[in-house]
Amino acid sequence: MTYALHTLDDSPWFEWIELAETDSTNAFLKNYHPVAPKDMTLVTADYQNAGKGQADNTWESERGANLLFSLLIHPVEIEANRQFLLSQAISLAICESLGQYVADVRIKWPNDIYWRDRKICGILIENLLMGKHIETCVIGVGVNVNQKEFRSDAPNPVSLWQITGKETERIFLLADIVERFKSYYGQIRRGQTGEITGRYRQSLYRGEGFYPYEDNEGRFEARVQAVEPTGHLVLCDRAGVLRRYAFKEVCFVLPVK
Repeated sequence: MTYALHTLDDSPWFEWIELAETDSTNAFLKNYHPVAPKDMTLVTADYQNAGKGQADNTWESERGANLLFSLLIHPVEIEANRQFLLSQAISLAICESLGQYVADVRIKWPNDIYWRDRKICGILIENLLMGKHIETCVIGVGVNVNQKEFRSDAPNPVSLWQITGKETERIFLLADIVERFKSYYGQIRRGQTGEITGRYRQSLYRGEGFYPYEDNEGRFEARVQAVEPTGHLVLCDRAGVLRRYAFKEVCFVLPVK
């Protein structure tokens, strides 16, 4: 395996590793041990032969068509019970970047990025905790950019090309996402989190109104009441009952194609 080193800026604390192919960019970073670690390390790949999604799902991506990358940071000053801020920050960065190309881009709780009712980006965050704080955080991202056709059994993928009919320069999109994330990450480190939580709430997919959901007791209709600092989703059903969920405890019922 060969790779080249680059920097998106002249900051000595930032490193970019560009891979032609890897099993997954998250796995690469979890096993990466540089002589002089940086505050932030970015790894990109043209192709992943074992790309991961949530809950051991795979991520379909044609070679050289999409944006596949991971970020390694060391947010040791952030308490473990506030780790959802990092999920909000990267979700916002991607949602806002994609919003420059197409309208109707939203964050589907907790951190999928949707265009209307279709998934354009997936995020996988893996944290290593040290006591009450986060020692390392690896953020894996797959954005469907220039892929023209999806062949897997994923229910609702979509790419920028399918929406716009035009090719997008992946490097420009990548640079914008990273810059936006760096800005939000800086706010978190300075304790300035109000803007992040407010924008996240405003950017939620199905953030207003009643929609169908399903939990282990069956289907119901509810609206979003809140997203707690821990990342739990609080829904209010038609009877006015509040229902609190952790990730994977409730499903969005999506329209059938």
